Amino acid sequence: MDFKLSTEQSEIVANVSRICSDFDPSYWLRCDTDERFPEEFYAKMLEHGYVGLSLPAEYGGAGLGITEAALVMQAICESGAGMTGCSTIHSYVFAPNPIVVHGTAEQKRRMLPPLTSGKERACFAITEPNTGLDTTKLRSRAVREGGHYILTGEKVWPTAASIADRVLVIARTTAIEKCKRPVDGLSLFYTPIDRRYVRTAKIAKLGRNAIESCQIFFDGLPIPVEDRIGEEGKGFYYLLDGLNPERILVAAEAIGLGRVALNRAVEYAKDRVVFDRPIGMNQGIQHPLADSWMKLEAANAMMLKAATMYDAGEPCGAEANTAKYLGAEAGFEACTRAVMSHGGYGYAREFHVERFLREVLIARLAPISPQLILCYIGERVLGLPKSY
Repeated sequence: MDFKLSTEQSEIVANVSRICSDFDPSYWLRCDTDERFPEEFYAKMLEHGYVGLSLPAEYGGAGLGITEAALVMQAICESGAGMTGCSTIHSYVFAPNPIVVHGTAEQKRRMLPPLTSGKERACFAITEPNTGLDTTKLRSRAVREGGHYILTGEKVWPTAASIADRVLVIARTTAIEKCKRPVDGLSLFYTPIDRRYVRTAKIAKLGRNAIESCQIFFDGLPIPVEDRIGEEGKGFYYLLDGLNPERILVAAEAIGLGRVALNRAVEYAKDRVVFDRPIGMNQGIQHPLADSWMKLEAANAMMLKAATMYDAGEPCGAEANTAKYLGAEAGFEACTRAVMSHGGYGYAREFHVERFLREVLIARLAPISPQLILCYIGERVLGLPKSY
């Protein structure tokens, strides 16, 4: 078993790292403080073809596998850009996958090139305020009237919805009581955002403030039938195509955040002198940092295993969920230890580690909680009875 990156993968990581080197930590601090989208970084990634990483090359994407996409995201995070940098292109890796897999040839030609060229930006509206991960209970409704569906409802957490041109949205088209199974009757659409029928509201949040998170309200948005992806009522199944890739990407990002936080803690521990000795000589500093290095490396091995399995077309639900769990936990612990190693300065924005801690919480919370991953492993891997 070979854990070394291929020559092509190493070159991709090196290229992304070179791009990121033009954006030092102070750039990301300013974006976070000013709550300003990092347009310059997004433009650079677009210029070098890293938007739409896993979308087919024939539609302008990079045509990379999830392994390579995860390495790109990890390199961005590890550069100090953190989740702020990754979030400029993160969703474009996995969210358009239902269009690639289930869209018609006409839809792919019409929908994908504007994304990969930067002519259009998209947001992805799945979660609702009162349903969370219980997707079958979505309240948004899309009622067909002739050649259009009329969409009404509310979604929460779509990234940058206020500046998006299009939205990938799931809504119920058949009442749940009329369906054989709760997962039936949900349909998926990718359609322009007509601001006459759509309103957004910014969500104030703890971190990643340069990338806006929103609530989005649909008040009778007309959606052409040709903007429905796949069959009516099958939208839930189409969403499943993006679940494992998203977990793998989040794992890679959390590990990247943990690594950059750990590196900053190590450098600080070497330079910071207290009681006439570098604090890095103290085992109370050394041992937690060494422990975090080991945990990050172990999580990274699982992430690469899950990504390799996905790219090989093998079932990888257990591995993808495990990678997300281990990556998020190890990243969170490393970021916490980095703050603690800095002492009071860890709380100061100029040292950046507090930003990493705020951002790594995203990986613990989303797209699935650590508790539900434990339930998944307990039920699907260990064969224990369902607990909820």
